[in-house]
Amino acid sequence: MIGLQGLEGKAKHIRKLILTALAEAGSGHTGGSLDLVDIFTVLYFSHLRHNPKNPLWEGRDKVVLSIGHTAPVLYATLATAGYFPEDEMLTLRKLGSRLQGHPSYEFRLPGLETCSGSLGQGLGVALGMALAAKMDGKPSRIFCIMGDGEQQEGSVWETAMAAAHHKADNLCAIIDRNRLQIDGGTEKVMAIDPLRDKWKTFGWHVIEIDGHDMEQIQMALEIADKEQGRPTVIIADTIMGKGVKSIENNNQWHGKVPTKEQLQGFLDELNS
Repeated sequence: MIGLQGLEGKAKHIRKLILTALAEAGSGHTGGSLDLVDIFTVLYFSHLRHNPKNPLWEGRDKVVLSIGHTAPVLYATLATAGYFPEDEMLTLRKLGSRLQGHPSYEFRLPGLETCSGSLGQGLGVALGMALAAKMDGKPSRIFCIMGDGEQQEGSVWETAMAAAHHKADNLCAIIDRNRLQIDGGTEKVMAIDPLRDKWKTFGWHVIEIDGHDMEQIQMALEIADKEQGRPTVIIADTIMGKGVKSIENNNQWHGKVPTKEQLQGFLDELNS
């Protein structure tokens, strides 16, 4: 396990990989990818049981990225952790690349657990994995990363009800609560608050944190590990585009990428 300073260094490196890959691809999703970096850094470098040298190790914890369009953060984290060479990030969204715009299991990318892209489906897949692990007597924990706009999907709430009913305490959902989606603010497009109360009513253990405070992220994950008899949801308050001031809290960067001319300025900002 690495310390806080080491985690911050990893997060900065991952953000640089994301921006560089997106600029090279010329398309993709920048805002959400950047704001999830701190959560992914803590997960992969401080919390998960996983082995980059043996990606299919049966005792591993699993991460399901339900918001598939933020695939760059998953790819950059896996590359930084040693699942595949970092220079492969430059193939993002290219024809035949293992790094498709949305995660595709067809290419058997090491560390990738499932396809994703159609919003609202990831939590159901994660619940299936969690229940299977319980039936097989495996210690694996399953983590599902969701968007806050995704909370507008009915399938999320069907799964939430089922997970509580089956006491899936090895399941932890993490909601990226940046309050923005492609058409604007979540509360304007389709209000989802009071989010905490809704999940609590559905029988989940609810934790609210600053999604960029690595100590809070670590503590929340540790608390979730110890919860018995019910699943846990971590509502992480985040800033879309975190790390680059001109991108932060701007929903226009949901599906926009930096030009190669902008890239160097963004990288310099991360270095400062």
